[in-house]
Amino acid sequence: MAQPQRKLRMGMVGGGQGAFIGAVHRTAAQMDGRAVFVSGCLSSTAERALASGKELGLPERRNYESWRKMVAGEAALPRSERVDFVSIVTPNDKHFPIARAFVEAGISVVCDKPLVLNTEQARELAAAVQKHDVVFAVTYNYSGYPLVKQAREMVRAGELGEIRKVIVEYNQGWLATKLEASGQKQADWRTDPARAGLGGAIGDIGSHAEQLVSYVTGLELDALCADLTSFVPGRRLDDDANVLLRFVNGAKGILTASQVCVGQENDLRLRVWGAKGGLEWRQEDPNHLIHKPLGQPDRTLRRGNDYLTDAAKRSARLPPGHPEAFIEAFANVYNAAFAAMLANAGAKGGPRFDYPDVRDGARGVHFIERVVHSAAHEREKWTPARFQTGV
Repeated sequence: MAQPQRKLRMGMVGGGQGAFIGAVHRTAAQMDGRAVFVSGCLSSTAERALASGKELGLPERRNYESWRKMVAGEAALPRSERVDFVSIVTPNDKHFPIARAFVEAGISVVCDKPLVLNTEQARELAAAVQKHDVVFAVTYNYSGYPLVKQAREMVRAGELGEIRKVIVEYNQGWLATKLEASGQKQADWRTDPARAGLGGAIGDIGSHAEQLVSYVTGLELDALCADLTSFVPGRRLDDDANVLLRFVNGAKGILTASQVCVGQENDLRLRVWGAKGGLEWRQEDPNHLIHKPLGQPDRTLRRGNDYLTDAAKRSARLPPGHPEAFIEAFANVYNAAFAAMLANAGAKGGPRFDYPDVRDGARGVHFIERVVHSAAHEREKWTPARFQTGV
């Protein structure tokens, strides 16, 4: 009989009191009984960090008041006790120094997106991951949905033929007003260039859209043309993004990401068309995938059924008809990273471990930079089109 695998010891930086995403990560990582939360520095202020850890039941000696003390404290423990990995769920500006410190201590990392603030940091971090040979996952969680994996497998198997056109949309409405002025925590840091980085909507949700296209289609981006807007007066980062995409194989695409679409909640959707058919998937209806084969009726594929690919079936926990969604998708990213950790795969884990890694995160940072650059150089791309009657 196979020996049971030990539970991995989880640490966390950020994600304390008042933070939505920290609870998501802790729940997802521990969902399948493969990890246990043992250590953390859960806020940027010592008082709140200690209070958050106490509230979540962390032992006093591993409830740290700063992330630097956490790195030192965990690295000093015997390998049989220290954390196996740390989840980083801070605002974007803190990702790089924290991730680099844990990587250099030989501790694997699961980091929220976007990875870091710029390409220079991304390259430095990727080099450190390679040097210290640790597992590094980036939580592009939408790649964890079973039917996203189904779509990826169908594209890779040639069921759509050569890909010609991709449209990806991510629309929200929660920032349609100047919510950051109220002191709302999530809005406050996401609209602050010092903490969020170069991109507003394009960094926060546009990065998810870019990764979803890359994950499903495997297409390599060749060039782009971007238009960024801050519709809300006084907002310092974009709240609406529209990007034309050109891919190396000749395919074309459109990416739109907006946080000012009133009435929209979390409307991420992907459409892919090839020479032999198309696919449609929506995050708000994640258990259905529409396939449009050339010359045949549309068909709807449903999560949990035996006719799906092995990758899709492995990612499901419940029988057909029982909805699975957001946190389960997060858990699938974690589980794939756990498999690499337990196999001691490190940075050289290879494609058999299906999670977004530091290279995916670095590509996402480069994408944000290129979009911001394109949007800032309008004269290089816009052709005047206003019609004059001449009378």
